Amino acid sequence: MTEGVIRSFTASDGYTLHYRHWPATARSGGEQPSPDDFPGTPHILIGLHGIQSHSGWYTWSSEKLAAAGFEVYFADRRGSGQNADDRGHADHGLRLINDVRQLIDLARREHSEQIARVTVMAVSWGGKVGAALAALFPDEIDQLALLYPGMEPLICPTRVQTLKLNVARDFDIRRKMVPVPLSDPTLFTDSPRWQEWIRHDPLALHKVTSGFLNAGRDLDHIRRQKSDQIRHRVLVMLAGRDQIIDNHRTRAALHRFASEDIRVIEYPRARHTLEFDSHRERFVDDLIHWLSHTDETTSSHTICGDH
Repeated sequence: MTEGVIRSFTASDGYTLHYRHWPATARSGGEQPSPDDFPGTPHILIGLHGIQSHSGWYTWSSEKLAAAGFEVYFADRRGSGQNADDRGHADHGLRLINDVRQLIDLARREHSEQIARVTVMAVSWGGKVGAALAALFPDEIDQLALLYPGMEPLICPTRVQTLKLNVARDFDIRRKMVPVPLSDPTLFTDSPRWQEWIRHDPLALHKVTSGFLNAGRDLDHIRRQKSDQIRHRVLVMLAGRDQIIDNHRTRAALHRFASEDIRVIEYPRARHTLEFDSHRERFVDDLIHWLSHTDETTSSHTICGDH
């Protein structure tokens, strides 16, 4: 398993953003895959991670996707992962969206015009960013893959906490630190091995600012107000035993998308992070199949995995 090439670029506000890049795997003789080798396949994947995680959580699947012919650019959100400055902070939702837009632009510029299709692959809390980006700038991406997306979480601010966030917004209090309510690794996976890995991950994010939490509310507002702009081909992958995401409300939210091609796949025994599931090969195979068959049109329905 490779960690990907760690790279960086400078955001429009001067912040240095790190990301991991997995180039499409070299073929025999050192020849790189070309669009003609994978007809109809989107070749650029932009990965967005969850609230506590970072791109390093998804090295296994990213390598598999690169081996299937995709150029994988997996962002570390500002203040997360390898981005040490302003830990856990974002001023507003549009700032997070614009960071991703810059990475998309970078990826497009690095490849020929033949490689035109871009899929945003948004994981957990990253689903807030991915869906809001698709709603606000629909022409800048081609497809949207939402993996156990954080659009409708089970773990939400209480009424008192919501009131405090409202006060923080009204009085421009952006730097109040708040614990991330995901300290129990069993929320992410049943695997003792991966629970221990999460518990000791030095790059995991355990506190965020009030500004960051209100940025998340910005993203939710954008998505809800502009759901009719999400006309893209959409894949949604859900974990059947998820204690972080409300799958029922997530399905209801999908009905507000304008897309006529939404595929929902649920893995009944999975906990949350499919990357750490004991049958993780299944979800990557399903993801690659969906990415590789852009001519398949699917009305919104559910396919349940067999594990």
